[in-house]
This record gives sequence, structure tokens and C-alpha cells, in this order.
Amino acid sequence: MSYIFQTIFYQPILNLLVFLYNVVPGHDLGLAIILLTVIIKVVLLPLSKQSIKSQKALQDLQPKIDEVKKKYANQKEEMGRAMLEIYKENKVNPFSSCLPLLIQLPFLWAVFRVFRNGFAGNSLDLVYSFISRPESINNVAFGFLELAKPNIYLAILAGLAQFWQAKMMVTKKPAIKASGAKDENMMAIMNKQMVYFMPFLTVFIGLTLPGGLTLYWFVTTLLTALQQLYVFKKKNGQNQDGNVVEGQIVK
Repeated sequence: MSYIFQTIFYQPILNLLVFLYNVVPGHDLGLAIILLTVIIKVVLLPLSKQSIKSQKALQDLQPKIDEVKKKYANQKEEMGRAMLEIYKENKVNPFSSCLPLLIQLPFLWAVFRVFRNGFAGNSLDLVYSFISRPESINNVAFGFLELAKPNIYLAILAGLAQFWQAKMMVTKKPAIKASGAKDENMMAIMNKQMVYFMPFLTVFIGLTLPGGLTLYWFVTTLLTALQQLYVFKKKNGQNQDGNVVEGQIVK
């Protein structure tokens, strides 16, 4: 299994990064990482697009789901049937947002391994014969940014990008005042806390990772946020035509 992972994921990504390092102006590792991030993002674009749409669809259905939970609070079987009916009516698969993310995990792990192993010693032995193998790779990007060591500024940027991305996924709705709605209000509070907790966790983890990996994390999160912004604006355009309204899908 380790050999398969190395051959299919790790080695191609390592070679692509080395190739980009060879061709970018000034052999700048920072530019090579940014280009690598864009290429991987383009390759995984169909998966990430489907994941974003599915996540947003689930967010839009949340008011209906909350109503069902409140209505059938003591009838678990009825609640399950009602929720399945909501998903069926709106053509939403509650698991469809997870599968694209799972498929992307091997790519993310391969990128992590590339930066964790660095480019010293025998790490470049896996460079293909048709790619020029540099004697060494300069870890300083843009003339001042050390990418072999943790970088607090890149960690903060990654955290801010994570906050922007998470904030867009939150569906604003009033607190539920009806009796028996304690669980729904608690869930809303937890979701709001996660918007702030995840960026904090991103910064904390980023402070322990090589700057090159944190740069990749920042750029890929930023691109994902921009993709979300595009998808949501496109959906808002559909809203104006009367096809979709907040919280529900109109047939």
C-alpha cells in the first residue's frame, strides 16, 4: 500500500514541484508552490465544486431540518422518515459533500509528505529521469520568506482564509424561541463557535508546519473560498430569477 501511494500520489507531486521550481523565474520555491497549488486545485475542481454545492444545499435546508427535529422530537422514526423525504424532495444527498473530500485526502497527504520530508538528502532520488534534478533547492521564497521553517505570518494568513471560507458557509437565521428548541439553539451556538475555532486551530497547526506547507494551505484555502464566492453568487443570480430561495429549493 505504501508503494502504491508513493507511486501514484507522492512521486508525481514531488516531480511536478521540482519541474515547476526548474521553470519559474529565479527558481523561486514560493512561486513553484503557488503554481502547484493552482494545478492541483484545477485537477480536483469537479470534486471540490460538487462538495461546495452539497454543503451549501445542506445549509439551505437546515431551517426545514430544524423544524422536523422540533416537530418529531420524541418520535425518532418519524423524524428519520421526514428528513429523508426532505432530502428526496430537494434532491440532496446528505453524504455527497463528504465523498469528494475523502477522494482529495490522498493528494493532501502526498503534499504534506513532500514538504515534511523536505528536499535534502535522498529526498530528490525519486525525481524522474526526464526531469532535471537540481543539486539543491533554495528554501527562501521571494527573497525573504524561509519555507523550511514555521512562519507565523503564513499561519495567520491561512487562518484568515479559513475564517472567510467558513463564514460563507453559515446560513443566517434567527434563534428559535419555541419551547423545546434548546437542542436547536445549542447546535446553532456550536456551529457559530466552529467558525472561529477552525481558523484558530489552523493558525495553531500552521505554527508547527514548514512554511512551504503552510503557504500551500493558505493558497488552497483562499482558492476554495473564491470558488465558494463564485458558486454562491451564481446561486444568488438564480434566486433573482425565482428558481431558488434562501432555505429551500423551489420546484
